[in-house]
Amino acid sequence: MDKRIKDLVDFTREKYRLTKYYLHSWSIHRNTTIFNDTVYMLVMEWFPNHIKNWNDQDLNPEGVAIIEIDIHSRKFKSVIFVGGISYADGMTFDLSNQDKIIKRIEKDTGLTYRKQFELLKEEEGELHFKECIDAIAVSPSGSIELNLDKDGKLTLFSVSGQFPSKEFIIKEAYVLSLEQIEKLAKEQLKLIEFPVMEQKKLVSAFAIEEIYIKNDCSTLPFEFFVDDKSRLKMDKVIEWDHQIQKHFHMKEIFFVENITVEQAFRREPHPDLQPITEEEIDKCIIAIQNFLSQEYADDSGKWVLKSLHRDMGYIHATFKVKEQKECVFNRKMKLFIDSKTYEVLNYMDNEPFLEIYQELKEANEIKVTKEEAFEKLKNLIKLTPYYVYDFEQGYYVMCGKLDCHHAVKTSNGEVVELSEL
Repeated sequence: MDKRIKDLVDFTREKYRLTKYYLHSWSIHRNTTIFNDTVYMLVMEWFPNHIKNWNDQDLNPEGVAIIEIDIHSRKFKSVIFVGGISYADGMTFDLSNQDKIIKRIEKDTGLTYRKQFELLKEEEGELHFKECIDAIAVSPSGSIELNLDKDGKLTLFSVSGQFPSKEFIIKEAYVLSLEQIEKLAKEQLKLIEFPVMEQKKLVSAFAIEEIYIKNDCSTLPFEFFVDDKSRLKMDKVIEWDHQIQKHFHMKEIFFVENITVEQAFRREPHPDLQPITEEEIDKCIIAIQNFLSQEYADDSGKWVLKSLHRDMGYIHATFKVKEQKECVFNRKMKLFIDSKTYEVLNYMDNEPFLEIYQELKEANEIKVTKEEAFEKLKNLIKLTPYYVYDFEQGYYVMCGKLDCHHAVKTSNGEVVELSEL
């Protein structure tokens, strides 16, 4: 074992008092952050001493400790005792003494309570914290979770998210009001069809589409941020004038990297951080056209390429149908493109998932105008302060999250909670 790895293993053994455990296996993983950094993690499986010759590769026995540590910061990202059973010596807490637990989390993470994280909720044997910036919510959000068994032994500790340092934050006062952004709020009121499975029908309603609004009233989209760190926005309608008769055969794709110790300790940048060049875009477009002409021969001009991004060695191409009704679930597709040969290897189309909605009855006649619906929702709209990461600026900026938990049915003007739809 490399001495540098052994140092981390010994540090982990001492930290979590794993005297009744032996190191069963270890591996190195890497991922990227929204700041375009590469993080290398040492992932260890510690088996209790009384469990020998375990051969099941897919299942770990109860009591096994799975621990992830950042190789360079030496901060632990995840500690999981399988089945909630720990044979570690010590590492106990009193859940009623939250101050002591919070101080321990601050020490282990280097984060400051109420400055970078705050308590979200408490459940039996569990504490859940959420990321914040000076007690203001953050997007994309991080979390910290701590679980204890009935004797107060640690059975789970996890830290996920960015928790940015102050150089990535543009501090400013929150100055927005609902009166200021009323026009924008009206624009965010959308006519949407909600599938109500119990009634086997579509229900049409006006609802607010969430969005983040900066202090200058410019906006940031309310999206899931997983791909945004490397996403190249395209918004290109794909057309073709040829058809390939040969049937498309899906190929297996693998999302496992074999990372060496040397790669980790020299901090080799993740390949996913390489920008997608104009030449690569052109090659991807040709591959996409060829694929669509095989599998979707009659759909020229119907699909919009929304974005390209790298992930685990592949180029992912995401699509939406050009024209479709506003619905909770819209038609989407993702292609997986080989980053060396620029060949489409595999794809995911959510059409089979959407087929269950095809038999639902059409939504009722619209009897409520958008203006009437807005007046009904006006006092229920929320504008909540948020620090949001602006991928173009490369900083967290102050925003208001425009949201509403209610909608107006278009058939009768009834105001209902979104959860009912």
